[in-house]
Order: sequence, then C-alpha cells, then structure tokens
Amino acid sequence: MTDHEYMQQALSLAQRAKGFTSPNPCVGAVVVKNGRVVGKGFHRAAGLPHAEVEALDDAGPKAMDATLYVTLEPCNHFGKTPPCTHKIINAGIKKLVVGCPDPNPSVCGGGIRYLKDKGINVVSGVLEKESKCLIEEFSWYTRHDQKPFVILKCAATLDGRIATSTGDSKWITNEKSRNHVHKIRHEVDAILVGSGTLHADNPSLTSRIKGVQTKDPVRIVLDTHLSIREDANLITRESFAETIIFTGPEVSGEKKNMLTEKGVQIIEIPLKDGRLDLNELMIKLGRMSILSLLIEGGSRVAGSALKEGIVNKVLFFLAPKILGGSDGIPIFKGKGPLLIKDAFKLKDVMVTQFDDDILVRGYLK
Repeated sequence: MTDHEYMQQALSLAQRAKGFTSPNPCVGAVVVKNGRVVGKGFHRAAGLPHAEVEALDDAGPKAMDATLYVTLEPCNHFGKTPPCTHKIINAGIKKLVVGCPDPNPSVCGGGIRYLKDKGINVVSGVLEKESKCLIEEFSWYTRHDQKPFVILKCAATLDGRIATSTGDSKWITNEKSRNHVHKIRHEVDAILVGSGTLHADNPSLTSRIKGVQTKDPVRIVLDTHLSIREDANLITRESFAETIIFTGPEVSGEKKNMLTEKGVQIIEIPLKDGRLDLNELMIKLGRMSILSLLIEGGSRVAGSALKEGIVNKVLFFLAPKILGGSDGIPIFKGKGPLLIKDAFKLKDVMVTQFDDDILVRGYLK
C-alpha cells in the first residue's frame, strides 16, 4: 500500500469522531510496520487521548521502528494531555507521515521540527487538502480571532423557493437529503434560525439519524423582540443541547425570566439597522467556544448573513420541483447587487446527488 492509502485509513478513522471532539480537531492515526497496519486510533473527545496515543498504545511493542501516519501534525505542548511528540519518540517510531500542519499560528510546525531534530524522518503534506478539509472549522477559528466557521444551508425548488406562499415547505427535498442535513447538524457545534422560521416551522433543531448515535448542536434563535412561544418545540422537546436566544435590548423582563426558568439562555446584543448585529453575534459565539455554526434560515437571516460577510461555506439542496409562480418564499430576502459582477462567487465547488436531489457545495471567496 502507498502513503496515500494509509493516510486515507487515518482520515476515515478521524471522520468517525466528527462532531464529538470540539473544541479540539478530529484526528486519526495509523501505525504501519513491514507493510502491515499494527495500530489504529483516533481522538474521540476533548480531554481523551489523542489519535497518536491511541494508535501507539494499540500497536504496543510493534511500534518500534514503525511508521506513524497521522492526519494532523502531532502536538508538542502540554495541554489536557502530554505532548504527543514525546510519546512518538518513546515508542521508537522511525518515520512520521503527516497530513497537514497544525493551523494554529503559535504552534504550526513546532511538532514537526521537534521530531526532525530528534532524528525522526518526517514527511508532510500527504492528502493535505483532505486533511485540512476535515478540520476546516478548527482552522478558521484558530486563525480568525476565534470566530465560528459558518455554513449556510438551504433547501429549494429549481425556481429558487424554500416554501409556498402559505409557508408550506414539507418536504421540498427527499429523505436522503434530509438525513444528510441531520448528519451535518451532528457535526457542527451550533445551529441557527431566525424568528420567522421558528414561528413558521416550530423546529426542534435536533440531529436524528435512525440507528446512529448523534449529538444535538447548541440551538440558537435570532429573536429581536423575544417573540418565541412558551410551547415551542425548542423549549418543550427534550435535548441535552442548550437553547440560546439572542435578542435585542429593551425586551420584556417578565418574558426573559419565564424563559430562563425553562432553561433557555437569553443574550442581548446590539441592533444594526434595526436588526441583530451578526458580527457581534460571531464574537459572542466565539467566546462560547462555538467553532462551527450551521445557519438554516429563513430568507432574511440567510440574506443578512451573506451581506454581513460571515458565511464561509454554502450547501444548496435543489429538488427537481417547480412551483412556477412568483408568490413563493425565495431563498433570500432583501436587496441584492445591481450588477452580476458583484454577485457572491463560490470556489472549490462540488456537486453531489441524493437520488433525484442535487447538493451544490462551495466556499465563498
């Protein structure tokens, strides 16, 4: 097998922990000796052993003079666990193959340099693009003043409508598409909707995949006037995930107290042009160690998120359905650019099919 194939095994291991490791990145590792995999591991959750430690412990004495494949540069500092570089040296690893360097500017390259200085042969950049993609939210957070990596998701008809004129949207996309969205919900730290979506759909914003263990994201609502109903699913449905409502100043103290007693966290943020300031929201969420945020609507929130420049990645699910009128609810509300040259442009675009639905995925420049 090649370095790429062994690294792919490490990436597959890391993917198994996606959604469980935040605020740490998910990492996988494989120990190979004489052409055989003798140890495997992945970082399962913050505070638990890192992938390298799991893999080396799994390999035991067979790690001596072996090659270690790891998706992310080993740490060289003391945190909740000792440095993985020390473990690698003590295990007798002869060669290290790394997917990508640590994105944190303060530690980037430190682990690789340390191991090279100790006489270990280090090769970096094997399946680097895939390794970086796996931890894109961690990379963004550590390199951009601890602000969340934001994913904007929508499900629309071919003529760009997310609901009919009556607000009916169940279901635009098929079951496979919806299951994929629940997988994404599991992988992110938080999910956000506006008060319009809250009242129209009364969502639970949980992650539900039959036969699969998932975690619910922190559930966030933008509700300027604190209009949420007391019997909303976000309040009454059981979940281990926290519910947070961001609201404007001068809302009812009585309503705030009632919601707080029901376990809802209320946070006031300033208004900008009569709407909640989304850049202030990003700062607040970052301070709460929320590395990734999925925005699921509605139209005004989606439009505002684009215009305020907080969106990193878009997921557009398109169903082969046409409403055929101009009265349905569009993907975005508000004013757009006057010229095509000023449209938001995507890069690294990928297209995936879920039966007859299409997912267009890309990154904003």
